[in-house]
Amino acid sequence: MPTPESPIGRIPVIEVGPTVENGRWPTKAVVGEAVPIRATVFREGHDAVAATAVLIDPAGRDHSWAPMHDISPGNDIYEAHLIPDAPGRWAFRVEGWSDPYATWRHDATVKVDAGVDTELMLAEGALVLERALAEVAHTPDGARTLRDAVTALRDVSRPAHARLAAGASVEVQAVLAAAPLRDFVSPSATYPLIVHRERALFGSWYELFPRSEGAYQDPDTGAWVSGTLRTAAERLPAIAEMGFDVVYLTPIHPIGTTNRKGRNNTLETQPGDPGSPYGIGAADGGHDAIHPDLGDFTDFDAFVARARDLGMEVALDLALQASPDHPWVREHPEWFTTRADGSIAYAENPPKKYQDIYPLNFDNDPEGIYTAVRELVQVWIDHGVTAFRVDNPHTKPLPFWQWLLADVAQDHPEVLFLSEAFTRPAMMRTLAAIGFHQSYTYFTWRHSKEELTEYFTEVSGDAAAVMRPSFWPTTHDILTPYMQTGGASAFAIRAVLAATGSPTWGIYSGYELAEHVALPGAQEQIDNEKYEYKPRDWDAAARQFGLTDLLRQLNATRRAHPALQRLRNLSVHPTTDEAIFCFSRRERAEHAPDGQEDTVIVVVTLDPFTTRESLIHLDMAALGLAADADFIVHDHLTGESYSWGATPFVRLDPYGRCAHVLHLKST
Repeated sequence: MPTPESPIGRIPVIEVGPTVENGRWPTKAVVGEAVPIRATVFREGHDAVAATAVLIDPAGRDHSWAPMHDISPGNDIYEAHLIPDAPGRWAFRVEGWSDPYATWRHDATVKVDAGVDTELMLAEGALVLERALAEVAHTPDGARTLRDAVTALRDVSRPAHARLAAGASVEVQAVLAAAPLRDFVSPSATYPLIVHRERALFGSWYELFPRSEGAYQDPDTGAWVSGTLRTAAERLPAIAEMGFDVVYLTPIHPIGTTNRKGRNNTLETQPGDPGSPYGIGAADGGHDAIHPDLGDFTDFDAFVARARDLGMEVALDLALQASPDHPWVREHPEWFTTRADGSIAYAENPPKKYQDIYPLNFDNDPEGIYTAVRELVQVWIDHGVTAFRVDNPHTKPLPFWQWLLADVAQDHPEVLFLSEAFTRPAMMRTLAAIGFHQSYTYFTWRHSKEELTEYFTEVSGDAAAVMRPSFWPTTHDILTPYMQTGGASAFAIRAVLAATGSPTWGIYSGYELAEHVALPGAQEQIDNEKYEYKPRDWDAAARQFGLTDLLRQLNATRRAHPALQRLRNLSVHPTTDEAIFCFSRRERAEHAPDGQEDTVIVVVTLDPFTTRESLIHLDMAALGLAADADFIVHDHLTGESYSWGATPFVRLDPYGRCAHVLHLKST
């Protein structure tokens, strides 16, 4: 089998993609996803060439193949789609080959029309089809079609053009497209393809601080009483009713008291301040324990069971750091960095300081740390956790992540890891390449039409082979200026963009209330939930802002439309207003699980303050429509339908109709 360094083939096959570092790491897909395979295929001279994409199953057997089509005439770029149907470590290759039938058909058409070598060309056509009958298996109907064509080509009593037409008919072409005669088959290298379960690509996440759900302040003493896993479970039906698939819990472990942070990250703790859940570890235990205020493992198991009953999975924060009171500090001081004065270095991200957190030093005892982390991850997997949101993975060595994710995948391939790494592109991409299933993204800071066009195109293009984006409008750490100043309209606009711009998206609890007041001079909420209990009035959320209904509509639309469950199918459409953004997602019939074409068009205002109007110049080819087609679109947000053509007009009001999410229904 050729390798990426092999000599050139008889029919050269180069620039095969999508690959990650030329096959160093596997390309990513999920079950049922149509993976676009491309390659440059050519040969010397003028004979016709063709190409086939071959999918190889985890057992190493050829599973299926697809004919590749020239998508850039003159540049020899061929493309096909392969669809894996089970999780596992698959692979693919591209086979280039000389096409004797297409070569004959072209040459014969030219020469017979010119009256040159007519009988010779018709005889050679008969020989090519006889070869196809002898060397390639065909269906009975296909074989009959080829035999009839041979008979016609050899029938000298018929006009030459009639004989040529029989040999070059669309019926014959269809038979040889399904089972071609291939000369000089030249395979490319074989490239790895890792196939995960569907939730690795498609899902809606809801972030929750369990201690806030059910928390209350004693009216007599003023002391706060923590919520529990049991009271948090009472919130699950409402989350499920909004259509979320994954409930993500911030750390639920014991919290240290040494250097515990007070409200708004102050160094002065008031009585009853719960501290940051990221300051993990106390006398009650570390990462493998539950904060006693929240309950115990019986309560956690009940929470997971309730979530599953409601059709949701549970994700847990994996924050690999320790408070000064963590058992690791006492038992393994070598796992941390000791400074010149003998103190252990706490975490810093200048100008931010985290005096309540000690980062791990993986270079001091990698074997010990690796083993400890793998064991604690297993604890939570054994209790039903199927996904981990990993806090700041870019601050830990990449070899550690590569080992951990591979080791977990070997025993629990269903478990997913979301990378929370808002950092440099190379680090984000490499974390994805070495095994993270999903990644937080720069979407949070992309607001203009130009920025969104560039970023949506980037993440749905070649980058989709390695990094699956998760779009979050806000997090418990991030509140952008746009969200601070735009009010509930900004929250609605960004929800539409996140829910339709990526197959995976998420919100932080409180989004329904449009919580938008920031710490002065910061992109972070004031009265941050990381440092205090934050019970919320969910009835007010449903009553005042309308965001609860919007979230429900968006998630219902995502579940109804396969086009919104895929990443690589996005097209941006020009608009005449700089604050109106339009894009579409199209799942072709041959790629859809039910064989039905599915196209969704999204039009959204980016202006949270004023009404905007625009013409949209739809790329009709991207929608699978003729340039002059008229068609019907149905708006999932309003229930209205419209008759559209290539240049529709829209008017969007941020305080009412901030977006259209349209299903292209008919032509």
